[in-house]
Amino acid sequence: MTKTTRRQTLQLFTAGAALSLAPGLFSTAARADGKRIAMVVKNLGNSYFDACAKGANEAATEVGGFEIIYTAPTKATAEEQIAVIDALIAQKVDGIIVSSNDADALVPVGKKAMDRGIKVISFDSAIGQEGRIMHLNASSTPLIGAKQVQMIAKTLGGKGEVAILSAASTMTNQNSWIEAMKEEWKKPEYAEMPLVATVYGDDQDDKSYREMQGLVKAYPNLKGVISPTTIGIRSGAKAIIDGGLVGKVFITGLGLPSEMKDAVLKGACDSFAIWNPVDYGYSSTQIMINILNGAEAGPGSTVKMGRMGETKVGDDGQAAMGDPFTFDKSNVEEFAKIF
Repeated sequence: MTKTTRRQTLQLFTAGAALSLAPGLFSTAARADGKRIAMVVKNLGNSYFDACAKGANEAATEVGGFEIIYTAPTKATAEEQIAVIDALIAQKVDGIIVSSNDADALVPVGKKAMDRGIKVISFDSAIGQEGRIMHLNASSTPLIGAKQVQMIAKTLGGKGEVAILSAASTMTNQNSWIEAMKEEWKKPEYAEMPLVATVYGDDQDDKSYREMQGLVKAYPNLKGVISPTTIGIRSGAKAIIDGGLVGKVFITGLGLPSEMKDAVLKGACDSFAIWNPVDYGYSSTQIMINILNGAEAGPGSTVKMGRMGETKVGDDGQAAMGDPFTFDKSNVEEFAKIF
């Protein structure tokens, strides 16, 4: 991330419009006479997605003539998410950007929206290909998976039992990253670092905390945990600190600097990674704006992402924004002020 990008992001966080999360639909960038884009995320109360919404707001403000509706179900389930999207279809929004709770379950409602003339793309966690025009990954799945294994291996010196604390078992991004981790794990340098378990905290703080406690009890020789979810990693780190396990068990994965700063400084987490969620929401919204303005976004197309440049859509209808970024004691305090 460049100094310019960090400065722009900090300005956005300090001067951007405030968000008030509540069930239902509400706008983060209002323009009554403009086209309406809904950003439907997995669940309410997730600061990662709040940051994505700030990026969406930035994109809409930058271009002008677009209104962002930021919404989500109260629980991260496909059923509740489908109900939210159905309500948006009834309101005849122009575009929907979704982080899916279940790839297959959301295909019918995605198709329904597109049949009504609504443009649908996904980001963060994909809808099945038939239910959207394209999907924007934050990074490439192989890079994200490999990065997390590499981080825990560096922390442990390549030795010790490791477990995975994921979100929900139906979430496509989590499952794809875990498969990529397992591919990386096949390399000979990880022969003394076995994967012993994968558990699911369903992107809930309390359940993720309990699952972390359960891992430590079930595997007394456990040395490391990878959690590819911002809620899982922060809850797992808290369980390590509360349980007096600092220096005995380490956690890594995908987290937000503002939420992981204390865990890093206290030694529960040596390093973790994430992409800038503001940039992610911004890029997804820029793509949707361009689609609504007539741009192609099917397989083989090159789509523009405003200040984030452009990316090419693959044969599977997926594209990537950029590489994940590593945080540790050298930079976490700086970035914790930003997101």
